[in-house]
Amino acid sequence: MSVKVVLGALWGDEGKAKIVDFLAQDIDAIVRFQGGCNAGHTVVHNDNKIVMHMVPVGILQPEVKAIIGNGVVIDPIQLKKELEELKEQGVNTKNRLYISSTAHITLPLHLFLDAYKEKQKGKEAIGTTKKGIGPTYTDKASRIGIRMSDLLHPQYFQNRVLNLIRQNEDKLGAWLKKNDVDKMINNLLEIGKELEPLITDTPYLINDMIKDGKNVIFEGAQGTLLDIDFGTYPFVTSSNPSIGGAITGSGVSPQKIEQTIGIFKSYITRVGKGPFPTEMEEETAQEIRKKGNEFGATTGRPRRCGWFDAVLGKYSVMVNGFDSIAISLLDVLTNTDKIKICTSYQYNKEELLRIPQEQQLFSKIKPNYIELPGWKENITDIREFDDLPKNARNYVYKIEELLAVDVKWISVGPNRKQTIVR
Repeated sequence: MSVKVVLGALWGDEGKAKIVDFLAQDIDAIVRFQGGCNAGHTVVHNDNKIVMHMVPVGILQPEVKAIIGNGVVIDPIQLKKELEELKEQGVNTKNRLYISSTAHITLPLHLFLDAYKEKQKGKEAIGTTKKGIGPTYTDKASRIGIRMSDLLHPQYFQNRVLNLIRQNEDKLGAWLKKNDVDKMINNLLEIGKELEPLITDTPYLINDMIKDGKNVIFEGAQGTLLDIDFGTYPFVTSSNPSIGGAITGSGVSPQKIEQTIGIFKSYITRVGKGPFPTEMEEETAQEIRKKGNEFGATTGRPRRCGWFDAVLGKYSVMVNGFDSIAISLLDVLTNTDKIKICTSYQYNKEELLRIPQEQQLFSKIKPNYIELPGWKENITDIREFDDLPKNARNYVYKIEELLAVDVKWISVGPNRKQTIVR
C-alpha cells in the first residue's frame, strides 16, 4: 500500500499535473480534494495537450480510478463539457470516475456573483478566476449550499436553488433579468441524471481502497501560498490547498498518509494581485514567461514571474511536512546567465528569516539574494541527474540545502518522459 499527497508548494501553476501524471503510472486511484474549475491542470498526453479543471489527472492512465472528493466544488455544466472533451481525446472514463455525493455545486448564478463581487471591490479586487468558486464555498460555510446528491431529488433541489436565489436577490437582479431560472434548474437536473451513476459516498470508497492495499494519490489544486488559512491572505483562494485540505476534502485520516510530496517551480509565478517579494523586472519576466508559456490554463492571463524564494519554500515545507519535492521547468532557466535565490528578507534594517504574517508588512519587504551561475546547454533530453550541466546540478543542490528536503524528481520538459528521477 502507498498513500501519497501531491501538493503545490507555492502560488499554484507549479507543474503538479505533469508530476502527478508521471506518478500515476503505478497507482490504483487518484483523489482530487479541493478547489473547482478555477484549477487548470495541463498534461501532454499522446502528444496532445489536455487541460483538466475538475477531473483528476490520473484519469489519463487507463486502469486508474479517479475520485472527485467532498472538498471540491463542482460546476456540473463544465464537468459535463470536460468529460465530453476527454472522450474526444480517446479517454474512456466509464466505470472509472466517481463523484462525492457531498461535494457542493457551483451554479451559473455563482459565476455572476463572483464577477459582481469583484466589480464591487474596485481597486480592492483580488483578481479571481470568476469561476464562481468563492461564492460556492461561501454558501457552503453559510449552510445554504447545494450538494451533488441534491441533484438526485428534483423537488428538494429546486427548493434549495430558489432559497439560494432569495438569499442573494439584491445582487442577482441583472442575472435574473437575463436568465430563465426554471430552464437552469431543468438543465442541471438533466445533467444530474447523466452523472447519477458516478455519484457515491467517496469517503467509504477511498478508505476501502486503502484498506485493500491499493496505491492512492491525492492531487491538490492551486498552491500552499493560496491557502485561505496559510496563504498570503486576502490574496488567496477559498479552500485549503495545503495538507489539511487533503484530509478534510476526502475523509481520510492523516495516519493513513505515508508520503507528502511538494511541487516547486525552478522559479516562482503567481496570478492576480498580492505581494510578490522576488518578482522579476519586466524584461526578464517576459523572457521567462515566453520560454515557460506562463499563461493561465483557466484564464489565459499572463503570470507574474519571480526568482526562487527559499523563505517561502521553507514555510511551505514546514506547513505541509514534505518528505520529498519535485522541481519543475528547470529547462526554462537555460541560457540565464545569473540565477537568483532569495534567502532572507529585509525590512528597514532588520533581516527576516520568516514570512511576516501581516500583509501590510509583507508587502513592504525586500528580498536578499544569492546568485548562482547559469548554464547554456539544452537539458530537455537529459534523463540522468549526473548528466545535467554542473551549474544546473549546483542549483538543485542549493535548493535542497536551503529547504532541507531531498529533490527526487526534476522536470526538464512538458512530456512525461522528460522527467529525471533521482
